[in-house]
Amino acid sequence: MTHKQSAAPQGAHLKKTLTLLPVVMIGLAYMQPMTLFDTFGIVSGLTDGHVATAYAFALIAILFTAVSYGKLVRRFPSAGSAYTYAQKSISPHVGFMVGWSSLLDYLIMPMINILLAKIYFEALVPAVPSWIFVVALVGFMTLSNLKGIKTVANFNSVIVVLQVAVMIALMVMVVYGVAHGEGAGTLVSSRPFWSEDAHVVPMITGATILCFSFLGFDGISSLSEETKDAERTIPRAIFLTALFGGVIFIVVSYFLQLYFPDITRFKDPDASQPEIMLYVAGRTFQFGILIFSCVTVLASGMAAHAGVSRLMYVMGRDGVFPERFFGYISPKWHTPTFNVILVGLVALSAIWFDLVTATALINFGALVAFTFVNLSVISQFWIREKRNKTLKDHFQFLVLPLMGALTVGALWVNLEESSMVLGLVWATLGIIYLAFVTRSFRNPVPQYSEEL
Repeated sequence: MTHKQSAAPQGAHLKKTLTLLPVVMIGLAYMQPMTLFDTFGIVSGLTDGHVATAYAFALIAILFTAVSYGKLVRRFPSAGSAYTYAQKSISPHVGFMVGWSSLLDYLIMPMINILLAKIYFEALVPAVPSWIFVVALVGFMTLSNLKGIKTVANFNSVIVVLQVAVMIALMVMVVYGVAHGEGAGTLVSSRPFWSEDAHVVPMITGATILCFSFLGFDGISSLSEETKDAERTIPRAIFLTALFGGVIFIVVSYFLQLYFPDITRFKDPDASQPEIMLYVAGRTFQFGILIFSCVTVLASGMAAHAGVSRLMYVMGRDGVFPERFFGYISPKWHTPTFNVILVGLVALSAIWFDLVTATALINFGALVAFTFVNLSVISQFWIREKRNKTLKDHFQFLVLPLMGALTVGALWVNLEESSMVLGLVWATLGIIYLAFVTRSFRNPVPQYSEEL
Protein backbone atom coordinates (compact mmCIF):
# COMPACT_ATOMS: atom_id res chain seq x y z
CA MET A 1 0.00 0.00 0.00
CA THR A 2 1.53 3.32 -1.08
CA HIS A 3 0.33 6.71 0.18
CA LYS A 4 0.97 9.40 -2.41
CA GLN A 5 -0.47 12.36 -0.56
CA SER A 6 0.06 13.68 2.91
CA ALA A 7 -2.61 14.83 5.35
CA ALA A 8 -0.81 18.17 5.64
CA PRO A 9 -2.79 21.15 4.29
CA GLN A 10 -1.81 22.28 0.82
CA GLY A 11 1.47 24.21 0.96
CA ALA A 12 2.24 23.01 4.49
CA HIS A 13 5.56 21.24 4.85
CA LEU A 14 8.60 20.99 7.09
CA LYS A 15 10.65 24.11 6.41
CA LYS A 16 14.40 23.94 5.69
CA THR A 17 15.92 26.47 8.09
CA LEU A 18 18.77 24.63 9.85
CA THR A 19 22.48 24.71 9.02
CA LEU A 20 25.39 22.67 10.40
CA LEU A 21 26.08 24.56 13.64
CA PRO A 22 22.46 24.67 14.92
CA VAL A 23 22.03 20.95 14.15
CA VAL A 24 25.20 20.07 16.09
CA MET A 25 24.00 22.25 18.97
CA ILE A 26 20.66 20.42 19.05
CA GLY A 27 22.54 17.11 19.12
CA LEU A 28 24.82 18.23 21.96
CA ALA A 29 21.88 19.62 23.91
CA TYR A 30 20.12 16.29 23.48
CA MET A 31 23.23 14.47 24.76
CA GLN A 32 23.57 16.94 27.66
CA PRO A 33 27.37 16.83 28.31
CA MET A 34 27.01 17.52 32.04
CA THR A 35 25.53 14.04 32.55
CA LEU A 36 29.11 12.80 32.88
CA PHE A 37 29.13 14.14 36.46
CA ASP A 38 26.19 11.86 37.33
CA THR A 39 27.88 8.68 36.05
CA PHE A 40 31.46 9.49 37.07
CA GLY A 41 31.27 7.86 40.51
CA ILE A 42 29.67 4.66 39.21
CA VAL A 43 32.16 4.12 36.39
CA SER A 44 35.18 5.21 38.43
CA GLY A 45 34.39 2.49 40.96
CA LEU A 46 33.75 -0.06 38.23
CA THR A 47 36.98 0.67 36.31
CA ASP A 48 39.26 1.27 39.31
CA GLY A 49 39.75 4.92 38.36
CA HIS A 50 40.00 4.72 34.56
CA VAL A 51 36.88 6.58 33.42
CA ALA A 52 38.72 8.39 30.61
CA THR A 53 39.63 5.09 28.93
CA ALA A 54 36.09 3.78 29.32
CA TYR A 55 34.85 6.93 27.56
CA ALA A 56 37.42 6.41 24.80
CA PHE A 57 36.13 2.85 24.23
CA ALA A 58 32.55 4.14 24.20
CA LEU A 59 33.41 6.88 21.71
CA ILE A 60 34.96 4.37 19.30
CA ALA A 61 31.83 2.21 19.47
CA ILE A 62 29.52 5.17 18.88
CA LEU A 63 31.56 6.54 15.97
CA PHE A 64 31.11 3.27 14.05
CA THR A 65 27.34 3.73 14.28
CA ALA A 66 27.64 7.46 13.50
CA VAL A 67 29.39 6.59 10.23
CA SER A 68 26.53 4.21 9.37
CA TYR A 69 23.97 6.94 10.06
CA GLY A 70 25.90 9.24 7.74
CA LYS A 71 25.84 6.79 4.84
CA LEU A 72 22.10 6.22 5.17
CA VAL A 73 21.22 9.91 5.53
CA ARG A 74 22.84 10.55 2.16
CA ARG A 75 20.89 7.69 0.61
CA PHE A 76 17.55 8.42 2.31
CA PRO A 77 17.35 12.13 3.27
CA SER A 78 14.04 11.75 5.11
CA ALA A 79 12.96 12.70 8.63
CA GLY A 80 12.28 9.12 9.68
CA SER A 81 15.78 8.22 10.88
CA ALA A 82 16.33 4.51 11.73
CA TYR A 83 12.68 3.76 10.89
CA THR A 84 13.07 4.94 7.29
CA TYR A 85 16.49 3.33 6.83
CA ALA A 86 15.36 -0.13 7.94
CA GLN A 87 12.12 0.22 5.99
CA LYS A 88 13.87 1.03 2.71
CA SER A 89 17.00 -1.11 3.17
CA ILE A 90 15.69 -4.29 4.78
CA SER A 91 11.88 -4.49 4.65
CA PRO A 92 8.80 -2.42 5.54
CA HIS A 93 7.93 -4.88 8.32
CA VAL A 94 11.37 -4.58 9.92
CA GLY A 95 11.23 -0.80 9.40
CA PHE A 96 7.95 -0.55 11.27
CA MET A 97 9.28 -2.58 14.22
CA VAL A 98 12.44 -0.45 14.35
CA GLY A 99 10.32 2.70 14.28
CA TRP A 100 7.95 1.31 16.90
CA SER A 101 10.85 0.34 19.20
CA SER A 102 12.58 3.70 18.67
CA LEU A 103 9.32 5.44 19.47
CA LEU A 104 9.47 4.00 22.98
CA ASP A 105 12.90 5.59 23.49
CA TYR A 106 12.14 8.94 21.86
CA LEU A 107 8.67 9.35 23.38
CA ILE A 108 9.90 8.76 26.93
CA MET A 109 13.02 10.97 26.69
CA PRO A 110 11.24 14.36 26.99
CA MET A 111 9.34 13.05 30.01
CA ILE A 112 12.58 11.82 31.64
CA ASN A 113 14.15 15.24 31.25
CA ILE A 114 11.12 16.91 32.80
CA LEU A 115 11.22 14.31 35.58
CA LEU A 116 14.87 15.19 36.30
CA ALA A 117 14.00 18.88 36.38
CA LYS A 118 11.18 18.12 38.81
CA ILE A 119 13.65 16.30 41.10
CA TYR A 120 16.02 19.28 41.01
CA PHE A 121 13.20 21.74 41.74
CA GLU A 122 11.95 19.62 44.64
CA ALA A 123 15.42 19.86 46.18
CA LEU A 124 15.55 23.62 45.58
CA VAL A 125 12.00 24.59 46.56
CA PRO A 126 10.46 21.70 48.54
CA ALA A 127 7.52 23.81 49.74
CA VAL A 128 6.09 24.30 46.23
CA PRO A 129 4.03 21.39 44.77
CA SER A 130 6.16 19.69 42.10
CA TRP A 131 3.28 19.37 39.61
CA ILE A 132 3.41 23.15 39.12
CA PHE A 133 7.00 22.88 37.86
CA VAL A 134 6.11 19.99 35.57
CA VAL A 135 3.18 21.82 33.96
CA ALA A 136 5.21 25.03 33.52
CA LEU A 137 8.23 23.27 31.98
CA VAL A 138 6.16 21.05 29.69
CA GLY A 139 4.20 24.12 28.57
CA PHE A 140 7.39 26.00 27.70
CA MET A 141 8.89 22.96 25.92
CA THR A 142 5.73 22.33 23.89
CA LEU A 143 5.18 25.96 22.87
CA SER A 144 8.81 26.28 21.76
CA ASN A 145 8.45 23.18 19.57
CA LEU A 146 5.15 24.41 18.15
CA LYS A 147 6.74 27.67 17.00
CA GLY A 148 9.38 25.89 14.95
CA ILE A 149 12.66 24.02 14.99
CA LYS A 150 14.62 27.28 14.71
CA THR A 151 13.31 28.36 18.12
CA VAL A 152 14.46 25.06 19.63
CA ALA A 153 17.85 25.36 17.92
CA ASN A 154 18.44 28.90 19.20
CA PHE A 155 17.54 27.99 22.79
CA ASN A 156 19.66 24.84 22.69
CA SER A 157 22.66 26.72 21.25
CA VAL A 158 22.63 29.10 24.21
CA ILE A 159 22.32 26.26 26.73
CA VAL A 160 25.13 24.22 25.16
CA VAL A 161 27.46 27.23 25.23
CA LEU A 162 26.56 27.83 28.89
CA GLN A 163 27.12 24.12 29.72
CA VAL A 164 30.59 24.24 28.19
CA ALA A 165 31.32 27.50 30.05
CA VAL A 166 30.27 25.97 33.38
CA MET A 167 32.35 22.87 32.71
CA ILE A 168 35.38 25.00 31.83
CA ALA A 169 34.96 27.00 35.06
CA LEU A 170 34.72 23.77 37.03
CA MET A 171 37.80 22.35 35.29
CA VAL A 172 39.77 25.49 36.18
CA MET A 173 38.89 24.84 39.84
CA VAL A 174 39.85 21.17 39.44
CA VAL A 175 43.20 22.09 37.87
CA TYR A 176 43.86 24.61 40.65
CA GLY A 177 43.03 22.00 43.29
CA VAL A 178 45.21 19.27 41.75
CA ALA A 179 48.10 21.74 41.28
CA HIS A 180 47.87 22.52 45.01
CA GLY A 181 47.97 18.92 46.19
CA GLU A 182 44.44 17.57 45.73
CA GLY A 183 44.08 13.99 44.48
CA ALA A 184 46.96 12.85 42.29
CA GLY A 185 48.85 16.10 42.97
CA THR A 186 49.99 16.35 39.33
CA LEU A 187 48.29 17.52 36.14
CA VAL A 188 50.21 15.18 33.83
CA SER A 189 49.59 11.50 34.44
CA SER A 190 48.70 8.38 32.47
CA ARG A 191 46.79 7.05 35.50
CA PRO A 192 43.29 8.09 34.32
CA PHE A 193 43.91 6.09 31.12
CA TRP A 194 46.05 3.17 32.23
CA SER A 195 47.93 1.82 35.25
CA GLU A 196 49.49 -1.39 36.53
CA ASP A 197 46.22 -2.55 38.12
CA ALA A 198 44.08 -1.70 35.06
CA HIS A 199 41.92 -4.42 33.50
CA VAL A 200 40.34 -4.22 30.06
CA VAL A 201 37.09 -6.08 30.84
CA PRO A 202 35.91 -3.66 33.58
CA MET A 203 36.74 -0.76 31.24
CA ILE A 204 34.58 -2.25 28.49
CA THR A 205 31.80 -2.83 31.02
CA GLY A 206 32.14 0.81 32.04
CA ALA A 207 32.02 1.79 28.38
CA THR A 208 28.67 0.02 27.97
CA ILE A 209 27.25 2.26 30.71
CA LEU A 210 28.83 5.39 29.25
CA CYS A 211 27.54 4.66 25.73
CA PHE A 212 24.16 5.79 26.97
CA SER A 213 25.70 9.23 27.66
CA PHE A 214 25.83 9.58 23.86
CA LEU A 215 22.09 9.02 23.36
CA GLY A 216 20.83 11.86 21.19
CA PHE A 217 23.61 12.06 18.61
CA ASP A 218 21.39 9.92 16.38
CA GLY A 219 18.24 11.92 17.03
CA ILE A 220 19.32 14.76 14.75
CA SER A 221 18.90 12.46 11.73
CA SER A 222 15.16 13.10 12.16
CA LEU A 223 15.79 16.78 11.26
CA SER A 224 16.80 15.98 7.66
CA GLU A 225 13.72 17.58 6.07
CA GLU A 226 14.33 20.82 7.99
CA THR A 227 18.05 21.11 7.22
CA LYS A 228 19.58 22.88 4.24
CA ASP A 229 21.69 20.58 2.07
CA ALA A 230 20.74 17.72 4.38
CA GLU A 231 22.65 15.06 2.45
CA ARG A 232 25.92 16.80 3.36
CA THR A 233 24.99 18.59 6.58
CA ILE A 234 23.28 15.83 8.60
CA PRO A 235 26.04 13.17 8.19
CA ARG A 236 28.65 15.71 9.23
CA ALA A 237 26.50 16.89 12.14
CA ILE A 238 25.94 13.34 13.42
CA PHE A 239 29.65 12.53 13.36
CA LEU A 240 30.69 15.89 14.83
CA THR A 241 28.09 15.66 17.61
CA ALA A 242 29.37 12.25 18.67
CA LEU A 243 33.01 13.34 18.30
CA PHE A 244 32.68 16.66 20.16
CA GLY A 245 30.62 15.02 22.90
CA GLY A 246 33.20 12.25 23.25
CA VAL A 247 36.13 14.66 23.42
CA ILE A 248 34.36 16.70 26.11
CA PHE A 249 33.65 13.53 28.11
CA ILE A 250 37.26 12.26 27.86
CA VAL A 251 38.95 15.58 28.70
CA VAL A 252 36.69 16.41 31.66
CA SER A 253 36.83 12.85 33.06
CA TYR A 254 40.66 12.93 32.81
CA PHE A 255 40.91 15.98 35.09
CA LEU A 256 38.15 14.73 37.40
CA GLN A 257 40.01 11.44 37.78
CA LEU A 258 43.14 13.35 38.82
CA TYR A 259 41.09 15.17 41.48
CA PHE A 260 39.27 11.98 42.57
CA PRO A 261 41.71 9.06 41.93
CA ASP A 262 39.20 6.70 43.57
CA ILE A 263 35.68 6.84 44.99
CA THR A 264 36.57 6.89 48.70
CA ARG A 265 35.48 10.55 49.09
CA PHE A 266 32.00 9.90 47.70
CA LYS A 267 29.28 9.03 50.21
CA ASP A 268 27.05 7.97 47.32
CA PRO A 269 29.04 7.13 44.14
CA ASP A 270 25.77 6.39 42.28
CA ALA A 271 24.81 10.07 42.51
CA SER A 272 28.18 11.80 42.32
CA GLN A 273 27.30 15.16 40.74
CA PRO A 274 26.30 17.04 43.93
CA GLU A 275 29.39 15.81 45.80
CA ILE A 276 31.74 16.69 42.92
CA MET A 277 30.37 20.24 42.90
CA LEU A 278 30.58 20.47 46.69
CA TYR A 279 34.19 19.26 47.00
CA VAL A 280 35.52 21.17 43.99
CA ALA A 281 33.70 24.50 44.28
CA GLY A 282 31.79 24.72 47.55
CA ARG A 283 28.13 24.81 48.54
CA THR A 284 27.24 28.05 46.73
CA PHE A 285 28.45 26.75 43.38
CA GLN A 286 26.69 23.46 44.07
CA PHE A 287 23.38 25.31 44.54
CA GLY A 288 23.89 27.29 41.35
CA ILE A 289 24.67 24.14 39.35
CA LEU A 290 21.45 22.55 40.58
CA ILE A 291 19.50 25.49 39.16
CA PHE A 292 21.43 25.36 35.89
CA SER A 293 20.88 21.59 35.66
CA CYS A 294 17.15 22.28 35.47
CA VAL A 295 17.76 24.36 32.36
CA THR A 296 20.08 21.81 30.73
CA VAL A 297 17.60 18.96 31.10
CA LEU A 298 14.91 21.23 29.68
CA ALA A 299 17.09 21.86 26.61
CA SER A 300 17.65 18.12 26.22
CA GLY A 301 13.92 17.53 26.55
CA MET A 302 13.18 20.11 23.85
CA ALA A 303 15.59 18.40 21.44
CA ALA A 304 14.07 15.00 22.16
CA HIS A 305 10.59 16.50 21.77
CA ALA A 306 11.48 17.79 18.31
CA GLY A 307 12.93 14.43 17.23
CA VAL A 308 10.05 12.18 18.28
CA SER A 309 7.39 14.47 16.81
CA ARG A 310 9.17 14.20 13.42
CA LEU A 311 9.41 10.40 13.70
CA MET A 312 5.66 10.17 14.37
CA TYR A 313 5.04 12.54 11.46
CA VAL A 314 6.87 10.25 9.04
CA MET A 315 5.05 7.18 10.36
CA GLY A 316 1.77 9.08 9.97
CA ARG A 317 2.69 10.25 6.47
CA ASP A 318 3.42 6.61 5.58
CA GLY A 319 -0.02 5.63 6.82
CA VAL A 320 1.08 3.17 9.51
CA PHE A 321 -0.33 5.63 12.05
CA PRO A 322 -3.61 7.53 11.43
CA GLU A 323 -2.54 10.00 8.76
CA ARG A 324 -4.94 12.87 9.48
CA PHE A 325 -3.52 13.24 12.96
CA PHE A 326 0.14 12.15 12.81
CA GLY A 327 0.80 13.34 9.24
CA TYR A 328 -0.52 16.87 9.85
CA ILE A 329 1.77 19.88 9.36
CA SER A 330 0.76 23.35 10.52
CA PRO A 331 0.66 25.76 7.54
CA LYS A 332 1.56 28.60 9.93
CA TRP A 333 4.48 27.14 11.89
CA HIS A 334 5.57 24.32 9.53
CA THR A 335 5.69 21.90 12.46
CA PRO A 336 3.84 18.59 13.14
CA THR A 337 1.51 20.36 15.55
CA PHE A 338 -0.62 17.47 16.78
CA ASN A 339 2.44 15.30 17.41
CA VAL A 340 4.15 18.10 19.37
CA ILE A 341 1.06 18.45 21.58
CA LEU A 342 0.82 14.67 22.06
CA VAL A 343 4.44 14.42 23.18
CA GLY A 344 3.79 17.29 25.59
CA LEU A 345 0.84 15.40 27.08
CA VAL A 346 3.02 12.29 27.53
CA ALA A 347 5.69 14.44 29.23
CA LEU A 348 3.09 15.51 31.79
CA SER A 349 3.24 11.95 33.15
CA ALA A 350 6.44 13.10 34.91
CA ILE A 351 4.05 14.26 37.65
CA TRP A 352 3.69 10.67 38.90
CA PHE A 353 6.32 8.59 37.02
CA ASP A 354 9.48 7.36 38.78
CA LEU A 355 12.95 7.72 37.27
CA VAL A 356 14.00 4.05 37.53
CA THR A 357 11.07 2.78 35.45
CA ALA A 358 11.34 5.65 32.97
CA THR A 359 15.04 5.12 32.24
CA ALA A 360 14.50 1.37 31.88
CA LEU A 361 12.12 2.11 28.99
CA ILE A 362 14.57 4.06 26.81
CA ASN A 363 17.57 1.76 26.46
CA PHE A 364 15.82 -0.99 24.50
CA GLY A 365 14.61 1.36 21.76
CA ALA A 366 17.99 3.04 21.41
CA LEU A 367 19.82 -0.27 20.97
CA VAL A 368 17.28 -1.49 18.42
CA ALA A 369 17.85 1.68 16.37
CA PHE A 370 21.66 1.45 16.61
CA THR A 371 21.69 -2.23 15.64
CA PHE A 372 19.47 -1.90 12.60
CA VAL A 373 21.15 1.25 11.32
CA ASN A 374 24.38 -0.73 11.02
CA LEU A 375 22.60 -3.73 9.48
CA SER A 376 20.79 -1.41 7.05
CA VAL A 377 24.12 -0.21 5.63
CA ILE A 378 25.11 -3.81 4.87
CA SER A 379 21.71 -4.63 3.40
CA GLN A 380 21.38 -1.50 1.26
CA PHE A 381 24.87 -0.95 -0.10
CA TRP A 382 26.74 -4.25 0.17
CA ILE A 383 23.84 -6.56 -0.76
CA ARG A 384 21.17 -4.59 -2.67
CA GLU A 385 23.38 -2.16 -4.54
CA LYS A 386 26.15 -4.79 -4.84
CA ARG A 387 28.85 -2.38 -3.77
CA ASN A 388 31.04 -5.32 -2.86
CA LYS A 389 33.55 -5.47 -5.69
CA THR A 390 36.56 -3.67 -4.24
CA LEU A 391 38.47 -3.75 -0.97
CA LYS A 392 37.25 -0.21 -0.25
CA ASP A 393 33.63 -1.33 -0.76
CA HIS A 394 34.09 -4.26 1.62
CA PHE A 395 35.63 -1.95 4.24
CA GLN A 396 33.02 0.81 3.96
CA PHE A 397 29.85 -1.23 3.54
CA LEU A 398 30.62 -4.46 5.39
CA VAL A 399 33.51 -4.18 7.86
CA LEU A 400 32.68 -0.78 9.39
CA PRO A 401 28.92 -1.39 9.89
CA LEU A 402 29.67 -4.93 11.11
CA MET A 403 32.02 -3.46 13.72
CA GLY A 404 29.25 -1.05 14.65
CA ALA A 405 26.76 -3.90 15.06
CA LEU A 406 29.22 -5.92 17.14
CA THR A 407 30.00 -3.03 19.49
CA VAL A 408 26.26 -2.43 19.96
CA GLY A 409 25.99 -6.18 20.60
CA ALA A 410 28.23 -5.70 23.63
CA LEU A 411 25.66 -3.24 24.95
CA TRP A 412 22.85 -5.76 24.41
CA VAL A 413 24.75 -8.26 26.57
CA ASN A 414 24.91 -5.72 29.41
CA LEU A 415 21.34 -4.40 29.08
CA GLU A 416 19.52 -4.50 32.40
CA GLU A 417 16.76 -7.10 32.73
CA SER A 418 13.95 -4.59 33.30
CA SER A 419 14.80 -2.78 30.05
CA MET A 420 14.73 -6.04 28.11
CA VAL A 421 11.40 -7.14 29.61
CA LEU A 422 9.66 -3.80 29.10
CA GLY A 423 11.12 -3.51 25.60
CA LEU A 424 9.90 -6.95 24.57
CA VAL A 425 6.42 -6.17 25.91
CA TRP A 426 6.38 -2.98 23.82
CA ALA A 427 7.65 -4.88 20.76
CA THR A 428 4.85 -7.45 21.20
CA LEU A 429 2.28 -4.65 21.21
CA GLY A 430 3.89 -3.37 17.99
CA ILE A 431 3.52 -6.76 16.29
CA ILE A 432 -0.15 -6.89 17.31
CA TYR A 433 -0.72 -3.37 15.94
CA LEU A 434 1.11 -4.18 12.70
CA ALA A 435 -1.04 -7.29 12.27
CA PHE A 436 -4.13 -5.06 12.64
CA VAL A 437 -2.87 -2.48 10.11
CA THR A 438 -1.96 -5.14 7.53
CA ARG A 439 -5.03 -7.32 8.21
CA SER A 440 -3.09 -10.21 9.69
CA PHE A 441 -0.13 -9.48 7.37
CA ARG A 442 -2.20 -10.14 4.23
CA ASN A 443 -1.70 -6.55 3.04
CA PRO A 444 1.67 -4.79 2.62
CA VAL A 445 2.87 -2.27 5.19
CA PRO A 446 1.77 1.24 4.12
CA GLN A 447 4.50 3.49 2.74
CA TYR A 448 4.58 7.09 1.60
CA SER A 449 5.64 8.00 -1.91
CA GLU A 450 6.30 11.46 -3.32
CA GLU A 451 5.62 10.24 -6.83
CA LEU A 452 2.73 11.86 -8.66
